[in-house]
Amino acid sequence: MSSHAIACSDHECLISLGSNIEPEQHYVKALAILERECELIANSKVIHTSPVGYQLQPDFLNAALLVRTSFSYADFRAYLKAVEDRLGRIRGPIKSGPRTMDLDIVAWDGEVVDEAYYQYDYVRGPADEVLASSGRTLKPKKNS
Repeated sequence: MSSHAIACSDHECLISLGSNIEPEQHYVKALAILERECELIANSKVIHTSPVGYQLQPDFLNAALLVRTSFSYADFRAYLKAVEDRLGRIRGPIKSGPRTMDLDIVAWDGEVVDEAYYQYDYVRGPADEVLASSGRTLKPKKNS
């Protein structure tokens, strides 16, 4: 077995980030946490977008991050929800309502796992910027 066996257990995760409650402050905090607790490979510029769905709320700050982690997909998803909680996320009755931080896995090991990548420019734009800057490409989502 080669010495690369340990490194091969790492996963690359493309994350979509969104916030519209004190968004600049929460973005800086989220980035600091993920840089400290994961290996940050690349991040996009921040964009500002109008809300989708529920309209009676402030505009969003959106970005994308590419990180490397040794967590499994399920464990990393749970970890991101815990990071949201650490940043004061309250999960209210309106799913698309205001939030301090929303961290969603868009792609896992180069494969799209979230349809939002195809549906929303605020996900695809920053994600494509991260892919281009890091020399990565994505495989389409597999049909279940």
